Amino acid sequence: MTTFNVRGLTAQGALRLLRVSAASRSDAEHAAREAGLRVLDIQSAGFSRPALFASSTGGGFDLALFAHELVALLGAGLSLIETLETLAERQEGAARGGSVLGQLVRRMQEGQAFSSALRTFPAIFPELFIASIAASEHTGEMVPALQRYLRYHEQLGVIRQKIISASLYPAMLCAVGAAVALFLLCFLVPRFSRVYEGMEDKLPVASRWLMQWGLFASAHWVLIAGLLIAAAVALPFALTRPGARVRMGDALQASRWIGGRIRLMQLSRFYRSLGLLLGGGIPVVKALNMAQGLLPLRLQPAALSATRDVTQGRSLGDSLQTAALTTPVALRLLRAGERNGQMAEMLEQAAAFPDKEIAHWIDRFARLFEPVLMLVIGLAIGGIVIMLYLPIFELAGSLG
Repeated sequence: MTTFNVRGLTAQGALRLLRVSAASRSDAEHAAREAGLRVLDIQSAGFSRPALFASSTGGGFDLALFAHELVALLGAGLSLIETLETLAERQEGAARGGSVLGQLVRRMQEGQAFSSALRTFPAIFPELFIASIAASEHTGEMVPALQRYLRYHEQLGVIRQKIISASLYPAMLCAVGAAVALFLLCFLVPRFSRVYEGMEDKLPVASRWLMQWGLFASAHWVLIAGLLIAAAVALPFALTRPGARVRMGDALQASRWIGGRIRLMQLSRFYRSLGLLLGGGIPVVKALNMAQGLLPLRLQPAALSATRDVTQGRSLGDSLQTAALTTPVALRLLRAGERNGQMAEMLEQAAAFPDKEIAHWIDRFARLFEPVLMLVIGLAIGGIVIMLYLPIFELAGSLG
C-alpha cells in the first residue's frame, strides 16, 4: 500500500490536502474524487505498512519516547522551546534524532507553530500526532493531548505485541521443520537412493518416489540450491511490494475464518483514532477525513460515504451504520455518546470491545494451532524417515 498526498479543491473552492492509502495513483485519484475534491496534484509519500502493523515511528526516531519526554519536561514547567532545545542537546550525538530536533528548534525560532514544524517531517510524525498537537495549540492543553496520544499508541501496541508473540513460536517451528525436511530430502535421501539403486522394482511405491527424488536431487543439486536461495531472497522482497501486500490482505480478509477478525482489528483502530481526534477538539468531519486513511483500501469508500452523510447532517452512528462500519456494541455506544456528549469516550469503549475479543481469539488460536503444527511437522519428518528405512525393514523380514 502506498500513501499519496492529494491536493485539490473542495466544492466551496477551498484548497485541501488529503492523505490517501491506495495501491496506485489512479486509485488515490478516484478516492479523492469520491471525497468531493477536484484533484490538482498527486504526490507519492512512500510505502505505508499494512494497517494492522502500522508503526508510529520513523526510522531511527522513537516517537513514543519523544512524546514521553515532552510530557515529562512540559509537566515540569519548561516552555516548549526550552523542552525541544534540551532534547536536541541530549540527542546531539544521534544523527537522526539530533538532526530532527535541531531542525524543529530552528523552525520554531523562526516563528513557526510546533504543528507546522512537525509537518515538515511526514515520514516521522504521523498525521494523527500532528493533528493532536495542532488542536492543543488552540486549547493550550498540549500535555493532555500528548497523554491521549501515548494511550492510543500503547493500546495499539498491545494487540500488535500479542500477534507477534503468538506467531513467534509457530514461525520457529516451521523454520526448524523446514530445515530438517530439506536436510533429509537434499542430503540424506540422495545417499540412500544410491544404496537402493537397481532395487526399484522391489521398493514400496512411496519409497520408490522418494528414491527417484533422491536421484534427481543428486544429479541437479546446483539447480535446487539456486532455487532455494532465490526463494529465500525473493519472498521477503515480494512482501515489501505494495501490490503483493494488498493481494495478501485481500486474501486474508476474504477468508471466512480469519477475515472477520481482521475487520474487527481495522474497525478498532478506526474508532480509537476517531476518539483521539475528537478528544483533541477536532471537528467530526475533519476527524473522519483524517482517520479514513488508516482503513484498508477496500473500506475507504465506505468511510467516504459516512463522511458525506455526516456533512449532510446525519449523526455519526447512523452514518457509520449505513456504511457498514459498526458492530452492534459500537453502534449502541455511539448513540449513547451522541446523547450524553461523550463521543470520544464512547469511541474508546467501542474500540476496547473488539480488542478484548481479538485478544481472546489469539490466545485460543495459539493454544490450538501450536500442537497441531507440531503434529503435522512430526508426521511429515517421520514419514520421510519411515520411507527411507522401510525397504530395510522389509528386506530383514524376508531374510527372517
